[in-house]
Parts: sequence; C-alpha cells; structure tokens
Amino acid sequence: MQITKKFIVAGAGVVALIGGGGAAYAATTSAAAPKVTAEQAIEIAHKTVPGAWVSELDFDSRGTRADVWELELTKGSERHEVKVDAASGKVVKNQIDKDDRDDDNDGDDDD
Repeated sequence: MQITKKFIVAGAGVVALIGGGGAAYAATTSAAAPKVTAEQAIEIAHKTVPGAWVSELDFDSRGTRADVWELELTKGSERHEVKVDAASGKVVKNQIDKDDRDDDNDGDDDD
C-alpha cells in the first residue's frame, strides 16, 4: 500500500508542474495591455494637432515591433495620420493628407 500512495502523490505533482508550466508559457506569450491608454493617446494626438477632432482610432499590435495607437484626425481640409507608441507615448508618425476635392483619390483637384 505504501508504494501506491507514493505514485499517486508523485503523479499529482507532475500534473501540477505541467499545468503551471502551461500557464507560465501562456502568460509570456499573450499580448500585454498597452501602457498608454486610448484616452492618453487621444490627448497626445490633440497636443500634436491642436483643434482637430479624432475621426478614427485603432490599436496596432505589431508583433516584434513596438505597438502603436493609430489615430486619424481632421482639421479643416487636412487629415492627419498620427501614430503614438503604446509603451512610451511618443509620436512616431505625423503625416498630413490634404483632401482631394474631386474625390478621385488621385492627388489632383481636377474635375
């Protein structure tokens, strides 16, 4: 009877180790929440483009590269694409796109 009890206890220990190892692996491979919140990214973008309104907000988890908040802001006839680093809060891109009045998306304003 002594041998049977030892195998049961040892078997339970192995199962606990495997389960714990799986949880530890899952914790290291799952995406962590960004340090910079969506609200903070909007505030940073508004400081970059004062007087604009946010028309689009997306979180881009880019794998091995730094995660970013992608924002599109509109100010008058200009659209600004702003990317904010989700870890540091730094603006990593600020590009201005003027609206195309003839809506051809060809960059000219000819009818």
